[in-house]
Amino acid sequence: MILDFFKLIRYRNLLMIALMQFLFRYTFLIWQDVPLALSDFQYVLLVLSTIFIAAGGYVINDIFDQSTDAENKPHKVFIGQAFAESTAYNIYVACTTLGVGLGFYLSNVINKPSFATLFILIASTLYLYASNLKQNLLIGNIIIAALLSVSVLIIGVFELYPVTNSENQPQMRVLFSIMIDYAVFAFVVNFLREIVKDLEDVNGDYNQGMTTLPIALGVKRTTQVVFVLSFVPIGILLYYINKYFIENNLWISVGYALCTVVAPLIYFSIKIFSAKKKKDFAHLSSILKIILLFGIISIAVVTYNIHHHA
Repeated sequence: MILDFFKLIRYRNLLMIALMQFLFRYTFLIWQDVPLALSDFQYVLLVLSTIFIAAGGYVINDIFDQSTDAENKPHKVFIGQAFAESTAYNIYVACTTLGVGLGFYLSNVINKPSFATLFILIASTLYLYASNLKQNLLIGNIIIAALLSVSVLIIGVFELYPVTNSENQPQMRVLFSIMIDYAVFAFVVNFLREIVKDLEDVNGDYNQGMTTLPIALGVKRTTQVVFVLSFVPIGILLYYINKYFIENNLWISVGYALCTVVAPLIYFSIKIFSAKKKKDFAHLSSILKIILLFGIISIAVVTYNIHHHA
């Protein structure tokens, strides 16, 4: 039962979100000569708030996707088997309430009570996505990709914005811009992954009357679209590596980015062009998830490189 619960809330995805948020604070922000708005304990609460809301999103999505999941991935169906639908709803309500409640508390801690609206908006969007929006062409893909980016940006909103003043504003702007860069990277890669997951689930989605890109364009054309789109993050990363890493002699960062992010993206581009079967798309979805993980870890590598390069 406990293992099924962790699988229901997608504990691996939640751990990745938590890892990203902890890395940003403890391998990046604390090395900068700027004040931070939250204490260590309060930051843990921010991470927990993010995780609880995301977990609630996974549960409500499974509740609405029971028939689709039964066809696309019958071995991963938990609602109606490991958990009754009513129990799943209770889990959803509990997770979402805890997440929004922690967000409300933290918003008052930094004297920005209106920021609690952000948590309510995220939770509401996840519900709307699961109940309605995911059935619309590309809208669901964009929403999920954007919500992952928000989990990066929310760090700046709660840690940096409340303590930004006229004196440190230039430095804070630089730190915010770095977070935006990572948020854009997360959005682009996760957007590609959402389309690949649609390719993987095309048969079940079609039978359930959904309108995804593979259903609208066909599998072959969609793989061609993803192939073209995959060059966007490659181009952005090569520009970023040249502009910020090579020009500043951050050679450890250059090697890390090329080997763990750019090279796997090139591999993905090559393989997606000829991908046809469900197992091909499942493999490529996993590759993009690994790329996201290495992209997240890069913030620690870059910070180390900056402080130890000759």
